[in-house]
Amino acid sequence: MGEFGLLIPVAVATLRKRWSGFIGSFVALTLGVALIAAAGLLVSTSAGLENDDPSAPSLKKLLVFMAGMSGFVSVFVVASTFAFAVAGRRREIALLRAVGATSRQIRSLVLGEAVVVSLAASVCGALLGLGVAPLFARWLVARGAAPERFSVAPGAGPLVIAAAVEIAVAVLGAAAAARRAGRVRPVEALGDAVVDGRVMTLGRLLWAIGYLAVFTAVLLLFMTMPTAMQHDPQVRDPRNLPVWALLIDVMAIMAVALFAPLLVPPLVRLLTLPVPLASGAVGLLARQNALKAVRRTVSTATPMFLVVGLTGTVVGSTLTFGDARSIQSRAVLSAQYVVEPTSGATLPAGATGQLRALPGARTTTVRSTLLTGLDSANSGSTEATSGTIAATVIDGDAATTWRLPTDSGSLGRLSGSTVAVSEALARSNGWRVGDRLTASLADGTPATLTLVALVRTPLSLSEVLLPYAAVAGHLRGDPQPTAAYVSTRQGTAPEAAGTKVTPAVAWGSGDNDPRARSDWVAMLAILGPALLYALIAIVNTMTMSTGDRLRDFATLRLTGGNDRQVLSMVGLEAVLTAATATVLALLVTTGTQAATLVLVNRRILEAGSPLSLGLPWPAIGAAAAAGLVLALVSSLVPARLALRTRALAFAGARQ
Repeated sequence: MGEFGLLIPVAVATLRKRWSGFIGSFVALTLGVALIAAAGLLVSTSAGLENDDPSAPSLKKLLVFMAGMSGFVSVFVVASTFAFAVAGRRREIALLRAVGATSRQIRSLVLGEAVVVSLAASVCGALLGLGVAPLFARWLVARGAAPERFSVAPGAGPLVIAAAVEIAVAVLGAAAAARRAGRVRPVEALGDAVVDGRVMTLGRLLWAIGYLAVFTAVLLLFMTMPTAMQHDPQVRDPRNLPVWALLIDVMAIMAVALFAPLLVPPLVRLLTLPVPLASGAVGLLARQNALKAVRRTVSTATPMFLVVGLTGTVVGSTLTFGDARSIQSRAVLSAQYVVEPTSGATLPAGATGQLRALPGARTTTVRSTLLTGLDSANSGSTEATSGTIAATVIDGDAATTWRLPTDSGSLGRLSGSTVAVSEALARSNGWRVGDRLTASLADGTPATLTLVALVRTPLSLSEVLLPYAAVAGHLRGDPQPTAAYVSTRQGTAPEAAGTKVTPAVAWGSGDNDPRARSDWVAMLAILGPALLYALIAIVNTMTMSTGDRLRDFATLRLTGGNDRQVLSMVGLEAVLTAATATVLALLVTTGTQAATLVLVNRRILEAGSPLSLGLPWPAIGAAAAAGLVLALVSSLVPARLALRTRALAFAGARQ
């Protein structure tokens, strides 16, 4: 034990006497563990389980991305919170150095405190995660994103992994801050208690550059789509592009978050240019506090940046891909009307018969199914499609229902035991019209299908098109179609009980597109938990920041400032922090939206109908307003409560 044994009583006394200073770190870590644990439980439970509706988003893929997004946000917040908590105790550390504590002892003290807090928080977080996971599972079932039989089975694995990850992040964040505090000499530490020195470390800079490089490289790969990438259906299929775009965008968000210490000071100076010209010292004090305490500003701005940046990026990408799908759907649709269920995922029983019985009506229905091991003996390759691939089942005349660009063969031959595939899928496997493809149907029945057409499929259809006769009696789940496409002789709208009818010129936008509804459910599932955690983190970090400045408030009051001026300064700093975070989020959202547009215009839309850049201003405004309100409340309320105590009590308080 030696010299470190001397600091054990100090650590215990610190945790007992300054427990309020560790509450913020405890809350951040508890919620972070709960978030990752709940996501991990959902992912482990979903193994081998898929939605009964093949057109719905893949349950496992949805939950994996939700877990990834939750982990990404919580890791950033926890690391920033613990580093900020240690940085806020530099006066204590300076005093310990002044009375003889070595750098090694300081690091051991801080790490010991971080471990104790982390262990306690991880236990609470794991228990909270056990309670949250079933609630989210029920939400997924209610929204049709998970089958009715989906439920959460408690397991120790996800809980242990979540606790281990967050403890490691917390200790690393505390260690980095402790190392910075331990490197200075005692006199320098006492003089460096207010003004931050070098905040952008070499390691952080290298990580930021690395994420930026990955963002650029992956974006270029998806734009050019090398032959090696085309063999993987998860990469090649344009319907999976929103998922990959989200991954690319997260790389950009991480890079900007890591670059924050370099970007925040110039932004603060820019946003406060009029302050020196204004009368009064409140604005100037707020400006200088934000500039001199860069680490505090970055730590409090990070959750707000994540809230606005993730909201703008995820909502913007969802809207962009929805617009692209609408443009494609209307461009290739020949039918006059689209008939969909008013509720549920499939048309009611008997609706198809009513539509086909209409005088002079041409009706084509669609369903979704899954094929396993789709391959051709002629191609000599089984690697690309050895897994499961989605297919659209068409009951009717596909050639008169859609105007699909055909590279080879004829869509009019799609009947019996035949199949049509996208040109990209055929090219990646070396298939040609006339090849015989083998596959297992949804119920495991083997089938041999003749390839009759190579087409360019829109986002509203799968890469594989099957006639209903090829899969009749072998569909999984509800055998009813999900939609019908109808043309009438007189152009009059068809009618069927339990359905809604949309003209083709208006279909594919807003609530008229089932795929768009599924995308919004997926977006809420991926973004919702992480966003809620980030909003709570705003309150947590702002409260921590205000609580660490009680002596500063006392000094201002003793030098002539009144309570109103102190509160005004605190409020202005909160507004400045929120504004800085929002500007950073707008920058990253603009970049991610531009990247998404490049992918959409290059991979999905024709050259003559590109989308233009536009940001989801209502969503961004709502996120920024929510963050600003939380920042103001969580900084002004603690400050107002603190001002009830006499200034001399804080000024003379022992460290």
